[in-house]
Amino acid sequence: MTTPHATPCPEPFLRPDPRAAAGSRIADFARRAARRQGAEGVQDPTDYQALHHWSVTDLEGFWAAVWEYFDIDAATPYERVLAEETMPGARWFPGATLNYAHHALRDLHPDAPAITALDETGAAYEITGRQLRALVASVAATLRDLGVGPGDRVVGYLPNTPHAVIAFLATAGLGAVWSVCGQDYAPGAAADRFAQLEPTVLVTADGYLFNGARHDRRAASLDLAAALPTLKATVLVDHLGLAWPATRAAGPTVPWADAAGRTEHLTPTPVPFDHPLWIVFSSGTTGLPKGIVHGHGGVLLEHLKILGLHSDLGVGDRLLWYTTTHWMMWNLVVSTLLTGATACTYDGSPAPVARPDILWELAARHKVTVFGTSPQYLLAMAKLGFEPSVHDLSALRSIGCTGSTVPASAYPWVRDHVGAGVQLASTSGGTDVVSGFAGSAPTTPVWAGELSAPHLGVALAAYDGTGRPVVDQVGELVVTRPMPSMPLRFWNDPDGSRYRDAYFTAYPGVWRHGDWITITGHGSVIVHGRSDATLNRNGVRLGSADIHDIVERLPEIAEALVIGAEEPDGGYWMPLFVVLADGAGLDESLCEKIRDAIRTGASPRHVPDEILAVPAVPHTKTGKKLEVPVKRLLQGAPADQVLDPSAVDDPGLIAYFARLGAERRRARRPHTPEGVS
Repeated sequence: MTTPHATPCPEPFLRPDPRAAAGSRIADFARRAARRQGAEGVQDPTDYQALHHWSVTDLEGFWAAVWEYFDIDAATPYERVLAEETMPGARWFPGATLNYAHHALRDLHPDAPAITALDETGAAYEITGRQLRALVASVAATLRDLGVGPGDRVVGYLPNTPHAVIAFLATAGLGAVWSVCGQDYAPGAAADRFAQLEPTVLVTADGYLFNGARHDRRAASLDLAAALPTLKATVLVDHLGLAWPATRAAGPTVPWADAAGRTEHLTPTPVPFDHPLWIVFSSGTTGLPKGIVHGHGGVLLEHLKILGLHSDLGVGDRLLWYTTTHWMMWNLVVSTLLTGATACTYDGSPAPVARPDILWELAARHKVTVFGTSPQYLLAMAKLGFEPSVHDLSALRSIGCTGSTVPASAYPWVRDHVGAGVQLASTSGGTDVVSGFAGSAPTTPVWAGELSAPHLGVALAAYDGTGRPVVDQVGELVVTRPMPSMPLRFWNDPDGSRYRDAYFTAYPGVWRHGDWITITGHGSVIVHGRSDATLNRNGVRLGSADIHDIVERLPEIAEALVIGAEEPDGGYWMPLFVVLADGAGLDESLCEKIRDAIRTGASPRHVPDEILAVPAVPHTKTGKKLEVPVKRLLQGAPADQVLDPSAVDDPGLIAYFARLGAERRRARRPHTPEGVS
């Protein structure tokens, strides 16, 4: 099916500035690769498509060039770049030993800010490169004294503050393995994740800020510690300045001030390229969350590529990306340090009631060069009439945006209300690879509603139902050659069966991610939504994101969710759920306005069967709409088999949609005459 977005060679919404493109790090990399690696076809360093083609046809040459460009400091050299090109099971850089933490700390200017800590009140403090090294060395020595060694697990129950960054780097420096989640998770939900890992030490905070309130998490922290029987100690962070109770966690406790106040020297432990660095968890909407294990070397190279080349980060730059510690974007924020740039942490709501544009204010005050957010945030700013440009955003050159599809309407809003030269870089990737599959670069044009291109080193394709690559048609997002940051394995998956089932059963030897995409004739990528939430009307596949994009542009609609549910009698029900903006009412006039917008902006096939107002749309903790779980609830699946309530931003919505589905099934149930069984 040809997507309604596809048009022959459309004019880009934004072209890269030629001087800025030629002076970017990705252009410098292309020049060096052509000179040193003989990158075939790369004659113009600003020709992104030629560079990408080389990066996926010569994987070994490309990743060797990344290694050399960023001067990877290995204790022992690698024998070959890619010893086995298999998926799963690719063997990258065998023989090499290195350490992620060493690279995160080595290029920091001793007197320049390595981390700028921000919060929703507008408060800020800085940690210089020298201070960060000292803090990491101290916490690493404390962890070592508590029995942490290579391969042991250290877990964090922490907000997005420098404490989490320091604890992670200290853990990585020892060759131990890190995992973290935010404190909006209940202790039981956090324990569902962490107990699988049998951690040695827990690092936890007294609370966090959100929407004008100080959330006390002391009791929750101690409950979590009690639920982790393998702990040897708990490190207690005084973030909000709340006094920890005299009755503390079972086992020894260490105040953060003591853990971080020692005078120590850190010598990071060299580990093999594929030694575990961290464990990130799936959203856990169905069953126990899966622990996804990534390695030191794969993350190091992948994040240097995406941050140093695609985001053009380097010494003197600052990145502020709104995230929580349990979203993969936190991992990328930490990796800002790899480039020598300043990482900004932020504790609080993205739009607190008292200061809803605080993120723009902070970006201006701290001369942020790359600002990261979600499509929902940009749409909310537009609908509420905020003008980010009232702040001095002259340092800002790009806005990264991920978490869901960025609607085309966001692009002119950024141009008109943030800055005409600011690149809106829509990115799509996943926790699974803790990176992106497609996005932008300083050398790529931008088409509104589209991702500019596949990322370097990502052999991206759209497969049709027969497993053939297609262009200008909707297909499954697949990656046909390995990436260094593909998971080493899943935790507690000794035979690798869960890992294989997650990505490699549909197309053996090819990564299937679970998204519908279109790769256009001009090389861009359009994301239509999750393929397992596909709308399939009379055999025609429709992307839910195409409908969400159109409906959420309407001022009366705060958010939308469309579902396609197969019914027992062979029917197909495609309702559109809308969350109304303040003051709006769902009458027939608004319903017809919605239907007309969908009919005009997409096609008559996209028009829903019903439009229903709901109090809210359920999301994962990282902000992704729960399309598949809502579909299953509407079809009558028991809630406890559909998703874990602790993984939902508003668990009360589970019962709401289950009840809605039950009411519809009762209404459709055929009447049984009396006396007939």
